[in-house]
Amino acid sequence: MKPIQTLSYIAALALLAGFVAAPTSIAQAAKSTVLINGVAPVTLTRHHTPGATHPEFTGITVMPGRGMEVQQITAWFPGKGEVNVLASPDVAQTATILNDRDTSNGDLGYRLGAAFLFPYPNRIRGKLTADDKMLTAVWNGRTITLPANNIGHLPGAERHAMHGLILKAHVGDVKVTHTATGGTITGLLHCGNFGGHWFSSSDLQYTITLTASSLEFSITARNVGNTSEPVALGWHPYFALPSKDRKQARLHIPGSVLATVDNYDNVFPTGKLVPVAGTAYDFQAPNGKALGGQFLDDNFSSLERTHGEVIVKVLDPAAHYGVEIDGLSPEIRTVQVYAPPTQSFVAVEDQYNFGDPFGKEWGTMNTGMVTLAPGKSTRWQVRLRLLQP
Repeated sequence: MKPIQTLSYIAALALLAGFVAAPTSIAQAAKSTVLINGVAPVTLTRHHTPGATHPEFTGITVMPGRGMEVQQITAWFPGKGEVNVLASPDVAQTATILNDRDTSNGDLGYRLGAAFLFPYPNRIRGKLTADDKMLTAVWNGRTITLPANNIGHLPGAERHAMHGLILKAHVGDVKVTHTATGGTITGLLHCGNFGGHWFSSSDLQYTITLTASSLEFSITARNVGNTSEPVALGWHPYFALPSKDRKQARLHIPGSVLATVDNYDNVFPTGKLVPVAGTAYDFQAPNGKALGGQFLDDNFSSLERTHGEVIVKVLDPAAHYGVEIDGLSPEIRTVQVYAPPTQSFVAVEDQYNFGDPFGKEWGTMNTGMVTLAPGKSTRWQVRLRLLQP
């Protein structure tokens, strides 16, 4: 992840800097009449169990007008009360950022909360058009044109496509179902072929299930077009560190290999994969490693699975707080982690693919894009659990 160079982004950061100090509760969000991209947020809540001795999830707010992006998740912790799981401003601030200050592509959406990404997470490079606004990329001899919506700060930085095409999409048929233990939110997005910017047409079916012990996210992508297409799914959640003491926060990543990049401005993969053992990027220990002052914008792979799950942990010992991110889909091949030392969050992005998946730097390697024939589908599935270290 790298910042787009716009005044809107700078203004958004000014708002984001204060999100922890003045959070809006899920209950307040439910009463809000705010519209985000023309659609009201949808909230699902539950009360924590009386006398509970373990942390429990209590609510989630999503934005159907922004590709079902998760605006906030709340949880109850013994002795602490309700806390915000995501580093995200309140609903009113989110509306100001996304309605008034965003780009045409919706890029500020992946600067807060947890945006879902399709048909490609991460970066795609290609030949830029004369005005630098679009680029062309090639897959199996077929060419597409994508918005070149991101660029780094340094001289010589290269514009590229970033984080998919659903950041401002309207999800329809949204339903909220309450159960004895929590509830479910579902929705359907008819993507089409994104106005000719993708290889075929797709539908996305969303299912989000809330219980005391877990939050589960599932997105099924189906090729409803007439030709095969490569797709990948992922998300971009910012997990908050309640103590704001980033140096002591710990991260566990069960990935033994790191994809090297040209620099932390472009963050373009070189095509070289290196082992992390014995390096600063080794977060494989069961209780992880303290973040200290280390900057991360890195892609981890060769993921060890426990009972079929890729288990990542973000721990904030000073706050007696933690969250576990379980990648359930076998297609999740990489985990991108973004954690700047000046911020009190860790972004953990379970995704199918490596960065720049169509790039020549990878040679003939499988870069994680799933090829869907017409009528075929793939499902991305991730579950969150709470920890109290």
